[in-house]
Amino acid sequence: MLASSGTKGQLVVIVFAQFAGTSLWFAGNAILPELQTLLKTNTLTGWITSSVQIGFIVGTLTYAILAIPDRFRSTYVFLLSVVLAALVNLIWLLLPLTAETVLASRFFTGFFLAGVYPVGMKIAADRFKAELGKAMGFLVGALVLGTAFPHLIRGLGGNLPYRTLMIWVCLLAMSGGILLTLVVPATSRKSTGNLFRFQALLTVWKPSAFRPAMLGYFGHMWELYTLWAFLPTLLVYYSQQHPTINTSISLWAFGAIAAGAVGCVGGGYLALRIGSGRVARYLLLTSGLCIVLLPCMLTLPPYLFGLFLLLWGATAAGDSPQFSTLVASNAFVENRGSILTLVTCFGFLLTVLSIQFMAWMIGTIGLSGWFFYILIPGPLLGIRAMRTYAQ
Repeated sequence: MLASSGTKGQLVVIVFAQFAGTSLWFAGNAILPELQTLLKTNTLTGWITSSVQIGFIVGTLTYAILAIPDRFRSTYVFLLSVVLAALVNLIWLLLPLTAETVLASRFFTGFFLAGVYPVGMKIAADRFKAELGKAMGFLVGALVLGTAFPHLIRGLGGNLPYRTLMIWVCLLAMSGGILLTLVVPATSRKSTGNLFRFQALLTVWKPSAFRPAMLGYFGHMWELYTLWAFLPTLLVYYSQQHPTINTSISLWAFGAIAAGAVGCVGGGYLALRIGSGRVARYLLLTSGLCIVLLPCMLTLPPYLFGLFLLLWGATAAGDSPQFSTLVASNAFVENRGSILTLVTCFGFLLTVLSIQFMAWMIGTIGLSGWFFYILIPGPLLGIRAMRTYAQ
């Protein structure tokens, strides 16, 4: 039996809904080359990702302060949030195409995704307590696949119009929310006495059972989304270094990001044997070593470089569900949804800083494999924070 209260069928539906909803996240990156041509700019790479992240930060802070994940039924919060995220993701198609409308749409998409990713984790945490690390592995793996999915559509669709791509991604996202609401029973609404308090913001930074996992998660986040955001750029750079090699940027990006789903699920099974703390530390260490080795790896032939990217993608994302498991397991039940949302908020704030720093370096100096060394502090500090976990 996989779960203590939920069923395997419910887990499958939650996983699909998470995959479908988070496919909105990097939809803008999948159509970025076409947008930059239409807008006659090459400066969108950093901001089209950061605008989603900033929207997500504002959204998670709002959801957490208002205790939305704990005051209302989680499945309803998920459904309404994913529908709104899909609608605002489409609205810019009805307006004149400008960088401002695209970035505004991406911001509000991120805002409403605050009710999708962390709320999906809360739904899993409420129903799958006995083997939470394993359930979280599937759930975050779905997020990773959702992130990679637009790259797959772009890679297989060839000249698929960007409008068509966006419409299909949005329909997929809404279908996941509807299915979740129909299949997964809604839990009773919490009483208003459990409202998230402003002073609880301060407790996140005080010593607690979940604080080491939270700090490890922050180190993980410094690396992950910058890797994802600049992976197509890195692949273009690799192609320039090997001009005789025909490389499908979109399919390579999909493979490297989607490998994170394998890392998440595999890490979930491994956590049943050695504990979430050890799995998180080992994967964080491996992804840090990948950063160190990147400049050397860029000289390798495609099949070896591809294997390297698969390993990096698997380990960079694979520790995320175990960090979430440790936070969820050690947070107070009455505020679990708000704590998960708040920790996620601060984690994504770090991604904005990391992405913008990388974008500034590339825009100022030009891309080099050595630039990814700015990501090394994340794994190092994360491993240090996690050293207190014995399991």
